[in-house]
Amino acid sequence: MTDDRRDELAANLDAVRRRIAVSCDDAGRDAGEVSLVVVTKFFPASDVRLLADLGVTDVGENRHQEAEAKAAECVDLGLRWHFIGGLQSNKAAAVAAYADVVESLDRAKLVGPLSRGAHARGHDVDVLLQVSLDPPGADHRSGADPADLDELARSVEEAGMLRLRGLMAVAPLDDDPLEAFARLAAIHAELLTGHPEATVLSAGMSGDLEAAIRHGATHVRVGSAVLGPRPTNQ
Repeated sequence: MTDDRRDELAANLDAVRRRIAVSCDDAGRDAGEVSLVVVTKFFPASDVRLLADLGVTDVGENRHQEAEAKAAECVDLGLRWHFIGGLQSNKAAAVAAYADVVESLDRAKLVGPLSRGAHARGHDVDVLLQVSLDPPGADHRSGADPADLDELARSVEEAGMLRLRGLMAVAPLDDDPLEAFARLAAIHAELLTGHPEATVLSAGMSGDLEAAIRHGATHVRVGSAVLGPRPTNQ
């Protein structure tokens, strides 16, 4: 069974990497500019081990309890763990204890707990600000208002052990991803004028990574296209 699963993951990874390469070529970009973060939510640590053996270096998780346990079980693999789910202030310090990258910082009250967790760990944590791409007043997914990003970025820069690296966003469900990621590119360009170190742009998932790459994504977060449908026993 393990050999069959490894073959399945290898084929899926190859297909996703080809999609990234083709998208970069179409956008006139070097494929080396785009990093793949494989989202392993609901999948076992055994899959993470197979992925690491297949060359995956960055793994994303959405849920703290699952992420914490899986990172501990796979600590020997030397992976970069990305926390990409909604972040609660009472869990932020604990997330900083294992996450190398927190992609979902969307409000200032998270900065202090994240900083304290990073200090306790003795390890800097890279931070991406999650920005909402929804129109004003929409029932949107998590994310800071674009108008609040500069102040939020400054609070991260002033905190100890946190490194502002860039932005993360999810295209709204009912929106054209090309249009959504075009807005994100403009928001990112504005952020860079005051925070030139914030060069990372994490955008695009299994269904819309091509649109994200066209508009400058440096990281794509892919789950189902690599791992397959989510397990039924979640």
